[in-house]
Amino acid sequence: MKDIVIHSWDELQKVIFEDVWDEKVMRYRNNFIYRGVSNTNEDLLPKLNRICSHDLTLEESLMRNFKKYAYADLGQYQNFWQTLSLAQHHGLPTRLLDWTYSPLVAAHFATENLEEYDRDGCIWCVDFTVLHKLLPQPLKEMLEKSRSSSFTIEMLEDIGDFQTLKGLQKDPFVLFFEPASMLDRIANQYALFSLVSDSSVLLSDLLKDHECYYRIIIPKEIKLEIRDKLDYINISERMIYPGLDGICKWISRRYSALGPKYNVSKK
Repeated sequence: MKDIVIHSWDELQKVIFEDVWDEKVMRYRNNFIYRGVSNTNEDLLPKLNRICSHDLTLEESLMRNFKKYAYADLGQYQNFWQTLSLAQHHGLPTRLLDWTYSPLVAAHFATENLEEYDRDGCIWCVDFTVLHKLLPQPLKEMLEKSRSSSFTIEMLEDIGDFQTLKGLQKDPFVLFFEPASMLDRIANQYALFSLVSDSSVLLSDLLKDHECYYRIIIPKEIKLEIRDKLDYINISERMIYPGLDGICKWISRRYSALGPKYNVSKK
């Protein structure tokens, strides 16, 4: 795995926009997706595997209870993939991992946790289209037919659920899909999810055999600089978590005495 250590906001901009020119369309484009974490020791481990590592078959019980007790709030979200996306966004342990098409949104997630400002954070950067070679042939054909680089909930409706997905192929594979914009935060985060067909296999395990990813390391010494400059371009809790909760989180952080604690070296 290649780690790129940055030392300033300017270096972050240089790294994320390097080699994104697409000569074919004469536009700035790439096939990377991003995931920001506040601690470089955090692996690509879904919440299901953290909380239910002792018995991953509890996944079915988790979803069944979510649908039972959240019935009044689910409304029109009866499709398995819609329900799964909603459960993930509200914190239910699932096999999904959150990603974004925006490296700067990922930088927000790498710098939002004030409890871990004493640790280096990072942004995982993955060319997810390379992993399409692992897909079962029917799913490959589905992407080719739609001329898409990721699946939508509508495309997955015929898949059914995790059991059907796993039955498509013996070898594990990773699937990336975009949730419908059922919540403002999904749209604002420019979000998509990854999931592995076998819940006992981690995405990091599949990545090991492919040179399609790297990490941008954000040292703890510049976390606050990155955080403050993200605010200036309106990438903050107000945008990432629309509503009163996001506003209060943003205000609390803005008025915290972070400068004297973390910017002493800049005097």
